[in-house]
Amino acid sequence: MNKEEIVQELAAKVRVTQVDAKKIINALIDTIEKTVSKGEKVTLQGFGVFKLQHRASRTARIINENKVIRLPETTIPVFIPSKIFKEQVEKYVSEPLFGWYKVL
Repeated sequence: MNKEEIVQELAAKVRVTQVDAKKIINALIDTIEKTVSKGEKVTLQGFGVFKLQHRASRTARIINENKVIRLPETTIPVFIPSKIFKEQVEKYVSEPLFGWYKVL
């Protein structure tokens, strides 16, 4: 599902125009981005948490060239799903994502 499909779904469920639904979704995304960029957490009860996570510098290997490089420390945005969200996903997933392992 992409953003346009979400807009259509939201517009149908809330009975607003697709233009209004798109404005709402864009405002939500913009608010989450700005808040997380400031270093604050955004918690959506029953859905999850958006926050920044610090990654320390580390070494990595480029296998093709047999080189070891140093990756700098960085801060990245992360999403941590809530327990309720995880349970909902588990309820609807009947087959594993990678069902090919059964063939082996």
